[in-house]
Amino acid sequence: MSTYLFENEEHSKLREQIRRFAATEIEPNAHEWEEAEEFPIELYRRAAEAGLMGVGYPEELGGVGGDLSHGTVAGDEMVLAGKSVGTVVGLWSHNIAIPPIIRLGTDEQKERFVRPVLEGRMVSALGITEPGGGSDVAALRTRAVRDGDCYVVNGSKTFITSGCRADFVTTAVRTGEDRHGGISLLIVEKSTPGFSVSRKLRKTGWWASDTAEISFDDCRVPVENLVGVENEGFLAIMHNFVSERVGLAAQCVAIAELAYRESVSYAREREAFGQALSGFQVTRHKLADMTTRIAAGRAITGEVVARHLRGEDANVLAAKAKNVASDMCSAVCDQAVQIHGGYGYMREYVVERLYRDARLYPIGGGTREIMNEIISKAERY
Repeated sequence: MSTYLFENEEHSKLREQIRRFAATEIEPNAHEWEEAEEFPIELYRRAAEAGLMGVGYPEELGGVGGDLSHGTVAGDEMVLAGKSVGTVVGLWSHNIAIPPIIRLGTDEQKERFVRPVLEGRMVSALGITEPGGGSDVAALRTRAVRDGDCYVVNGSKTFITSGCRADFVTTAVRTGEDRHGGISLLIVEKSTPGFSVSRKLRKTGWWASDTAEISFDDCRVPVENLVGVENEGFLAIMHNFVSERVGLAAQCVAIAELAYRESVSYAREREAFGQALSGFQVTRHKLADMTTRIAAGRAITGEVVARHLRGEDANVLAAKAKNVASDMCSAVCDQAVQIHGGYGYMREYVVERLYRDARLYPIGGGTREIMNEIISKAERY
């Protein structure tokens, strides 16, 4: 089994724990939930009871401890054993929604919002992207105007994972005029008058996760829901992007590994011209290329995790890892469909889903072009 270089016995035990849960609770229902474009909300509670929601989060807040390496391993095994990327990204949307609250929030905010999420009692989402723009975070237009002990919020967000069912959205808003220096983070609860889900979005992949466009119409959000300092939210968003991009790169590695495993199994069982597909050199070489590319993607992703845990600035390497892993994932999933032939084009086959799921990764969490801009600025071309 392919693993990251940083893994130790503790990570191995975590893999076993995650594998049991995903194989029992997710994989048997994977196709049904993907076709239904949602999974039961009860899954959050069951995942929390199994310790999955709290991986990488402080025990004093209801987590089970660990760090980015544990979260990376957990996500890897969830995809491999669960075989539903949409379910995994929907179930774990809190991994991008609550870190800013943990880092910058008050003790009261952590008790009100973080603990219930880690205990499976609430669902959280992150609201950054807007209908008029995504990658240029500093240009966001959703505005929050201070009015006494509240902020009055107007605007909209789109492509929000878990936006339909989220109990609150950690939302980027404009509180000042300066591009970078005028952004803040507010926790907007779904019970707030004026908060609404405009529509549920239908996507190419990630079907089992709900993705929404949400609107704010004179939403009065209490000042105590401000995360950190007013007008200093941009840096918090950028800090959040590093771990998010590592997570996306790791998902690419897991998706590609699953596509590879499905292809190996199919090639051994499927016969053509009197022998298994794996008996043909062309098939074996396809598989060899796939596993080699996966190894490269896993290596650079693991290096980002290791550097981050050492306290090094891993922003640029995270951008490189995301590009390498997303390109690799698309290529591997394409070859997986090719090996499966006509069956690879059928929706009941896992590789068909993975092929669709893979297309998100050069876009989400910062496009491939934005990653290249980050890299090129660091290299000072």
